[in-house]
Amino acid sequence: MRRIPEHALAEAVSLAAALPNLDIVGSEIVRLPKVQPGMLFGSGKIAELKARFVAAEVELVLVDGPVSPVQQRNLEKEWGVKLLDRTGLILEIFADRARTREGVLQVELAALSYQRTRLVRAWTHLERQRGGLGFVGGPGETQIEADRRAIDEEVVKIRRQLAKVVKTRELHRAARRKVPFPIVALVGYTNAGKSTLFNRMTGAEVLAKDMLFATLDPTMRGVVLPSGKKVILSDTVGFISDLPTQLVAAFRATLEEVLEADLILHVRDIAHPETEEQAADVGDILESLGVDDGVPMFEVWNKIDLLAPPLREALLVQDARKPDVHAVSALDGEGLVALLDAIGAALDDERDETDLVLPFAAGRARAWLHGEGVVLSETETKDGYRLRVRWSARQKAAFEAL
Repeated sequence: MRRIPEHALAEAVSLAAALPNLDIVGSEIVRLPKVQPGMLFGSGKIAELKARFVAAEVELVLVDGPVSPVQQRNLEKEWGVKLLDRTGLILEIFADRARTREGVLQVELAALSYQRTRLVRAWTHLERQRGGLGFVGGPGETQIEADRRAIDEEVVKIRRQLAKVVKTRELHRAARRKVPFPIVALVGYTNAGKSTLFNRMTGAEVLAKDMLFATLDPTMRGVVLPSGKKVILSDTVGFISDLPTQLVAAFRATLEEVLEADLILHVRDIAHPETEEQAADVGDILESLGVDDGVPMFEVWNKIDLLAPPLREALLVQDARKPDVHAVSALDGEGLVALLDAIGAALDDERDETDLVLPFAAGRARAWLHGEGVVLSETETKDGYRLRVRWSARQKAAFEAL
């Protein structure tokens, strides 16, 4: 799906604004009739931009797209600036925002993977050769090879640390399965208003700013629905078009809450001019993560408070006709009660009836079933209890884990 260049530039500027202590002095669309392998731009454009960078005392240039290691090195040398491409910029933002141990490690892993591709042969092989003992690289090993090996060793070390953290998270998830509350995961394009909606629904105070990638680490809170049912609401990292492949892989563990969700809320900024394209990007990433088609999903059309009255009315009519679409304003709470009611109804619908036979010794399991309110009938037999239960898939899994 082709983006309108002006909208892509606006998103790139928002990305840059998400980095702290960055003063944006200008932005523009540069047409590229032909990509130059060594310098990306033609010589005339490079000279023109250099003059402007010098005049404006620019220290950092951001290119919203892929820049090869050779192009980056040549442009930095020619312009006398630091240069970041889209992947480098997103990595910088993630590094600034990650708070949990897992988040920090995942960012480091992604950054090392990216950095490894940036090792460029800046000198001839003879100028950078060095000798060494067998275990630190034999005679003639180039500095690039040594740097690459150092990165690979660091990657192995981080993967080990990450395995321990992921193991701890798995223990936490196993403990949560025994508390059979359904998980409702918020997903959506970055800056769609997920954290504002999360705060409105839970009363929590997750960082919610008009800024790309305001939330990086997954946050979970319990929510009591109007029906009295309790669910766990999970806020996740925002998705974005052309998300660096290193980050899709690195943050898979962070998005595991989505894979385990009983219901997914796809939050859309319905006032954004490219809301359809953003929704398609989110769909692609969910598919790449392996989210099961069987998991129910609601589209939450957020930011209706920003729409002109005629468009807003038209959307509310669509909302009424489509059971899986809910128009809301996370900012002022409009449409929230209807959304919470729909969540409760969707989770209540997914229940199966089955018969269980428990021996007299299984008092704890019997008490748990009664405590969950899933027992429809119970008869005592000579060997124990025969129970008819109606439960959700999560309650069944929690019972089997007892």
